[in-house]
Order: sequence, then structure tokens, then C-alpha cells
Amino acid sequence: MRFRLTSILLLLLVVASPAWASNPVLITQGLEQRVDFWKKVYVKYGADDVIIHDRIHVNLIYAVATKATQNVKITEIQNALTEIRSNLETPNNLSPTAVPIFTTIVAQGFPLSSSLIDHLFANIHIQIGIKERFRDGVIRSGRYVEKFREIMTKHDVPAELALLPLVESSFQNAKSKAGAVGVWQFTSGTGKSYMKITSKADERLNPVRSSEAAAHFLLDNYRVLGTWPLAITAYNHGRAGMLQAQKHSGSDLPTIIGVYRGPVFGYASMNYYSEFIAAVEVYKNYPQYFGDLSLDRPDSPPYKSPTMKASNLPAKSTAAVVTTKYKIKNGDTLSDIAQRFGMPTRKLMDKNKLKKPVIYAGQILLVKQSVHRRSGDNTISTSRLNRL
Repeated sequence: MRFRLTSILLLLLVVASPAWASNPVLITQGLEQRVDFWKKVYVKYGADDVIIHDRIHVNLIYAVATKATQNVKITEIQNALTEIRSNLETPNNLSPTAVPIFTTIVAQGFPLSSSLIDHLFANIHIQIGIKERFRDGVIRSGRYVEKFREIMTKHDVPAELALLPLVESSFQNAKSKAGAVGVWQFTSGTGKSYMKITSKADERLNPVRSSEAAAHFLLDNYRVLGTWPLAITAYNHGRAGMLQAQKHSGSDLPTIIGVYRGPVFGYASMNYYSEFIAAVEVYKNYPQYFGDLSLDRPDSPPYKSPTMKASNLPAKSTAAVVTTKYKIKNGDTLSDIAQRFGMPTRKLMDKNKLKKPVIYAGQILLVKQSVHRRSGDNTISTSRLNRL
């Protein structure tokens, strides 16, 4: 009897384990640091944690603050970076406040230079942890994920994409005030190509029907773009946008992230695929991070579809305004700086009381930087829009 039970258990493991086994088409090479960062966002940091890090090198984490202390911390980090820039040849002169920032940068293996410090200064970024929301999404997934996986497999889409709603909606069949609807967060424009959306019926709110639509949409992306990392990124950035990125930088996503600077290829688009991979990796081992969870059953009573603020959904963004300083570098123009920080040139001039668009290297400008929220995200660098 013991042998028979053991054999049955082994058979169950053999049958069940391939469901979320590593999929070679979902590459992670070159994205390890990004995936690691998003796993921390999902399982280590909660809604009260403000991660202050670099917008490009996302796993370069300077500090973790609270919402009450984040502005003070950001100022401290900016001052520390300025001090480091002035002491590149004499790091022993750094103050106790600057030393930890210096150590953090060096630990990332970056070659220190004035241009690097300027780059880091301009790309300070904050991200709110979503540990609680991710855990709730895992629980809600129980009512949908097996059916979604079946649909993805039927359409020759990687089964792991059944978990994409962890990134999009935390498996909430929600209506976003930003215009996206349902577990799969389709906008009306994209959704009408794949399902029925009228004033009387909106299939985006039907989890199964919208899952079918998502499978078709993702497969269409793949047929056009040729790789799953690009096809998945296009779910966020748009197929046309990824075609433009591919034309500019090739088909390797890490290369695109490293060199492509399209006008709307920002933080959200750069990180979308890595967020998804991190979500899959955490989901595979969720008891390790959250303990034993009782997942919803497929026959659980439906949730009332909430109308949610864009800041509460990972797929959309809202903004507040933060003012900070930018030190002009050689080659900067006023229009370039205005575009970088998402503000009209005239407004930048007015903010700094400039009568003429004349600037010089070393000059300090006050700039408007939008604080956006996506997956609990708060941007202290270039403002960006999602799903463009």
C-alpha cells in the first residue's frame, strides 16, 4: 500500500509539474536584475514602503522610505549624489550620509564617472510595494487560472500567460476610470477588434470571453513581432510601438531596453515583461512567500465589479506633481530638458523666470516631475503614460 501511495504521488507530481515548468520561449537572460527587483516589489515591500531606486537600473535601490519621509530621503540622495560627483577621486572625503549611496552604486559594478552620476541624479524614481495586493491576486486567481491556462494552450500561447492578469488587474474584474475594463484590462479601442463592446453588452467583463480575446491578441502580436518577450511587451506598449522599437534596435528585448528611447517607451513599457516573469516565478512558489493560502474556487460567487481609480490598477496611471532640480549638462537644450520632464518649454522658462531660452552648463533648473502610480508605482523621473 505504501508503495502504491508513493507511486500515485510521484505520478501526480509528474503530471502537475510541467504546468508551470520553465518555458524556453520566455527568456530571462539579460533581465535578471529587473526580475529580481519586481519580485521584491511583490513579496518583500508592502503598501507602506516607498522604494527609492533608479528608473533605468531598477535594482539599484538607494533606500526604502515611508510616504511621510520620502521627500526628505530623496533630497538626501540627491545631495549625496552631488557630493559623490565632487569626490570621485577622493571618496574618503565622503560624508556618512553619502557613503552608503556610494557603496550601493559601486556594488552594482558601474564605472564611476561624472556622466554616470548625472544620469543617476536625473533618474531617481520611486516605486510603492504591492505585497498585499499581489497576495490577494494570487487568492483570486484560483477562480480563473485553470480556465485561462486551458484557453492559452488551445491557441498555442504559452500557458504562463494565464497569469498576466496578476500584472494587469490582480485578477479583479474591474472597471478602471482610465478606460480599461475587466480582468484583462482591455481598452475599448483594442477590445473592439476581438470581442463585442457596445452600450448594451461589454464582453471585457466576461472573464472567459476576454481571456479568449487576450489569447488572440497576444498571438497576433507574436505573429507580427516574432518573439514572445516582444509580443508580451506589446500588450502594454502597443504593437505599432514595439514594431518601431524592433526596427530601431532589433528583436532582443534587453537590447531594446538598453538603447531604445522612443518618446513613450518609458518605465512601464521597459518593465512590463520583467514584471510578468517575476509574477510567474512568485506564483509558482507562492507558499514560500505568503504561506499556505486558500485560493478561490472556480465556482466561487462572483465579486461585484469595482470601479477603481487608475492608481489602484497596475495598468493605468494618475499623477501628482513634484518639483525638483536639474543640473544642465553640456549639449542640453531647453526644449530637450522640457521634453524629458514632460512639460512645455514655455512653462519651464516661466518656472525658472527665464526671459530667453538661453541656458548654460552647470546651471540649475527647477523642473516639474510627475509622480505616477502603476502597480503602486511612483515616478520621480520622466513622466510616462501606459498602454500607448
